[in-house]
Amino acid sequence: MSDLPRKAVVRTAKLAALPLGFAGRTALGLGKRIGGRPAEMIATELQQRTAEQLFATLGQLKGGAMKFGQALSVFESALPEEIAGPYRAALTKLQEAAPPLPSATVHAVLAQRLGEDWRELFAEFDDKPSAAASIGQVHRAVWHDGREVAVKVQYPGAGEALLSDLAQLGRFARLLGPLIPGMDVKPLITELRDRVSEELDYGLEAAAQRTFAAEFADDPDVVVPAVVHQGDEVLVTEWMEGVPLSEVISGGSPEERDRAGQLLARFLFSGTARTGLLHADPHPGNFRLLTGHAPDGPPEEWRLGVLDFGTVDRLPDGLPPTIGTSLRMTLDGRADAVYELLCEEGFIKDSVDLEPDAVLDYLLPIIEPAQAEEFTFTRGWMRNQAARIADPRSPAHQLGKQLNLPPAYLLIHRVTLSTIGVLCQLGATVRLRDELTTWLPGFVQPAPAAEPAPIPTQSIRDASPDAETGTGTGSPIGAATDEEDAEETSA
Repeated sequence: MSDLPRKAVVRTAKLAALPLGFAGRTALGLGKRIGGRPAEMIATELQQRTAEQLFATLGQLKGGAMKFGQALSVFESALPEEIAGPYRAALTKLQEAAPPLPSATVHAVLAQRLGEDWRELFAEFDDKPSAAASIGQVHRAVWHDGREVAVKVQYPGAGEALLSDLAQLGRFARLLGPLIPGMDVKPLITELRDRVSEELDYGLEAAAQRTFAAEFADDPDVVVPAVVHQGDEVLVTEWMEGVPLSEVISGGSPEERDRAGQLLARFLFSGTARTGLLHADPHPGNFRLLTGHAPDGPPEEWRLGVLDFGTVDRLPDGLPPTIGTSLRMTLDGRADAVYELLCEEGFIKDSVDLEPDAVLDYLLPIIEPAQAEEFTFTRGWMRNQAARIADPRSPAHQLGKQLNLPPAYLLIHRVTLSTIGVLCQLGATVRLRDELTTWLPGFVQPAPAAEPAPIPTQSIRDASPDAETGTGTGSPIGAATDEEDAEETSA
């Protein structure tokens, strides 16, 4: 392969082959079944071939196709094991590697973006990429000052490829149903497409990474590599060793899984509270487990390395307090209060009339991890939740169709679900409630306010010129005038 496949007609044909290929193999399988081969053997063979085709196509195309595959790999925990099994290995590959671009193409990009003398910036540069992602690949190098660095090079034509892929995937999202049973992929594709411009802008990514790196510079739990140099389509950051989270998922010890899960949950909530930014690409390829100087050291010393800040949600005030408040009230069983808050925030539209207790019953199983002191996330638990909501015959499915997700919560919702998906892949036991208590606004009930001291009658008279006559126009204590309402609204 000499370059990133850019022609829309070529990419469209390759993507269209995914559902068509699945249909062809299904027909072939039916023929074999009629010929006497066991149905289970045929189904396994079909799923394995489909997984291989999925990885080969999405990996070669990179761009939006690969990004779509990475997003899907996080959600495999929700699929039945007999379906998820054949896809797991293939999709997990997309979290760490893909077919690389040739050296000549990489060198051309570096010469164009860093100058013809780009080699002088590096004491060493490894032409073989250490990782390949959806819009760029990473090379290990040594900066001219001796620091080990990661050089992220954007694929030529990545922007065009991203838009082309996601537009095409959106057109036949319904046809992808057989590839990802039980999952509605169209909203996922739409949200990915909305983030394209930010993903391609390495200037925005560098700014976000600098913010996180500065905030977590001396943190005992989280490590963010510093930005060394940033140019158009090239980003140089400090190199970070560590065990990729995908390897912890596939073969980590229980201690590694639990520690990685706890730190992942901590970063999800603390990162936004501390930086005003939400890291919005939580697939395992973007995380490392760092064991420090002693690989066999105690788990409490292990830290979480975080990579790739190309997609962030800007939340200067942190996560909306509505999330924490509604979560706390749900745990307390306050059905009417939860219902009222969801209506105010637009989760339940004015045209919809639901029973508050039914809404509470819908939410409680989902937030089970926040109820206990510690909770073990498993694929089985995730599958049960997905099945409960996806089954058209279940009350949860019927109620879920009537709920609304306001635009301001779309990315927060996807990031939270993705993180839970990774926790289930890890099979981690996590003290989630501790992280919510520490970092989630509104989750902790405020202490009752102290009784205010009585205000002398004379003070009230002094504050209102017409108090003695009873004809004053002052507002009652605690109520805002129209002008005050206007000021608060404009603020």
